[in-house]
Amino acid sequence: MIEVQNLTKRYGEVLAINGVSFTAQPGQVTGFLGPNGAGKTTTMRILTGFMPPTDGKATVAGYDVFEQSMDVRKRVGYLPENVPLYRDMTARDYLSYIGEIRGVKNRKARAEEVLERVGLLTRANSRIRTLSKGMRQRVGLAQALMHNPPVLILDEPTIGLDPLQVLELRDLVRDLGHDHTVLFSTHILSEAEQVCDNVIIINQGHIIAEGSPAGLRSELERGGRVLARIDGNLEQALVTVQNVPGIASAVIQMDGIVATPTNHDDPRPLIAQALIEKGFKLLELRPLAINLEEIFLELTRHEREALAVEPDTIEESEAVSS
Repeated sequence: MIEVQNLTKRYGEVLAINGVSFTAQPGQVTGFLGPNGAGKTTTMRILTGFMPPTDGKATVAGYDVFEQSMDVRKRVGYLPENVPLYRDMTARDYLSYIGEIRGVKNRKARAEEVLERVGLLTRANSRIRTLSKGMRQRVGLAQALMHNPPVLILDEPTIGLDPLQVLELRDLVRDLGHDHTVLFSTHILSEAEQVCDNVIIINQGHIIAEGSPAGLRSELERGGRVLARIDGNLEQALVTVQNVPGIASAVIQMDGIVATPTNHDDPRPLIAQALIEKGFKLLELRPLAINLEEIFLELTRHEREALAVEPDTIEESEAVSS
């Protein structure tokens, strides 16, 4: 339902996004993850028709965002990070007004439907300025739903909410994913893990990983950190593990020893062999489960290391050519 191909956006000399490509499927919540300034909002503004790309192509619901911008806007519900609301209007009147702009038939009845969907029907007659931040976010989400669009684009919808409001809004977004294509941006990685079917991780304007949270975790767990628990002296066992070939580092942690390998080979057979040969009783040896936050840190670490190597590689190639 959303297809992006080599999307690029420049602001003068600043390259906000560079060759971004991804697909968001119908009936799923796709998480768009990255730190502040990574390019999430720029991408979303392009997809909603707020600005043209410098290069590349994007289609939403089968329509080109540049060539068919008005067709795209009719099929997208957009919740920006800062929701523009008329605070002196009631929630019901505001949604009816949005429905009129959108050309929604039976807009008053539709306003009632979306207010109920977002759990705000009991406050329908309250002026928006009297509502809490969480309720105002729900009004913003309701306006995005007024014309029943096939695609929802939500930019940091839980920012500034208290923990209970965050949980409620996450549940609502997850539920909306059954009926809409949802692109959900956040810089809170644990949030995406709980809400999203698929995640796209963006950093410094380009995508560094894509897949399901479980798939990304499985990929990095292969040859990733392992936890060894033994019956014996941990300090002595630590020295043994540190001397195992292929172990980059090992520390005492979580009532055991956490070892990080130098490559993607599974280090457990060599660790088990070394500990048993030294006479330690091995109680447990397993991969450490990692969350999306650790995945993001690991991926960005690899990216930084790759960038740090590039200048040396360039210098070497120049030296050879000269």
